[in-house]
Amino acid sequence: MFDFCINGAGMVGAAVALGLAQQGYRVALIEHQPPMPFAPSQPPDLRLSAISMASVDLLKALGAWMHIEAMRVRSYDQLSVWERADCRTDFTAASAGFERLGYFVENRLVQLGCHAALKDYDNVSWFSPAQIKHLALPHTPGLPVSVSLLDGSSIEASWIIGADGADSQVRKLAHIGISGWQYSQQAMGIVVEFEQPVSDTTWQQFTPDGPQALLPMYGNYAALIWYDNAQTLARLSKLSPVQLKQAVKQDFVNLDKDFTVLNQATFPLARRHANAYVMAGVVLIGDAAHTINPLAGQGVNLGFKDVACLLAQTGAKPTIAGAGFMQQLKTSYEAPRRRDNALMMTAMDGFYTAFSNHNAALTWLRNGVLKVAQHTGPVKHQLLKYAMGLS
Repeated sequence: MFDFCINGAGMVGAAVALGLAQQGYRVALIEHQPPMPFAPSQPPDLRLSAISMASVDLLKALGAWMHIEAMRVRSYDQLSVWERADCRTDFTAASAGFERLGYFVENRLVQLGCHAALKDYDNVSWFSPAQIKHLALPHTPGLPVSVSLLDGSSIEASWIIGADGADSQVRKLAHIGISGWQYSQQAMGIVVEFEQPVSDTTWQQFTPDGPQALLPMYGNYAALIWYDNAQTLARLSKLSPVQLKQAVKQDFVNLDKDFTVLNQATFPLARRHANAYVMAGVVLIGDAAHTINPLAGQGVNLGFKDVACLLAQTGAKPTIAGAGFMQQLKTSYEAPRRRDNALMMTAMDGFYTAFSNHNAALTWLRNGVLKVAQHTGPVKHQLLKYAMGLS
């Protein structure tokens, strides 16, 4: 009998497993597909995240960051946003009294770092590779959850945590509904290698067809993010690396250094929000509970905020089997995290609507906002702290 069974050993699932293991709980961790081990010679992965300083602090406390940092990370100290060159806002770490704004890290390496840290805990049982076949959920709080796996084995736990992504199997089997929609735009990630090292600046230019961004990676590598309609990105995805390079030079923001296209992939964009994060025997966390437009790179950081909030509820070692703990989770985990996540979703939708269009009046207004924001120190400082997860 386990205290917690976690379905999903990705970045968020492995992090919450680490926290619960540190607190002394008996943890079962179900992993559908183990990540490829790291080797320094590997080219950069397409999927990477902007890890905020608050998330770095959490990963340090969990003992995972030292393993992540030993592989490869890239810090950045400036974020620039503009539509026209004369209407821009620059956020710098130094202006706010910080050494850096955060790190860009490949998702797989964050996951591997958490997995390495989990090896220190003998109160964690791995089920890998494994997949849930059936969930038997309690009708009343306090009774255990029974998890049946495809290989015929079973797990009993006081709680199952769905950390299994946007298409969460736990959420579906628990019959928890979602609200949301698919955005008309999609995003293409393009990994490139420059002839010279990339600066520690990440930038985003807004165009009427969608934002274009550069995310620095380790060495001479960077990721270009190209938002556009599905038809345009479908056409671009069929191009050879040489042809895609020419398309980037023609229609992307002008890049002042020569580069080689290494890889590309297109990702749909969707907003989803679970109708509940907690029910009898079930907790949702990370993308299983919410997905957001990745415009500001806050997706996984919201998931790590979920982790920190959930661990704050389990840290005092309450009696986890019973209606009292379920009510505590509803009040002190679900309520604040739903509110914070919904606020961020709404803010990102506002940016999406305001900037991704050809409306002349909105063009004038948004450029004015960016120009004014450049000279409002206290406002910029507060926005910067929020983006870093420090307020």
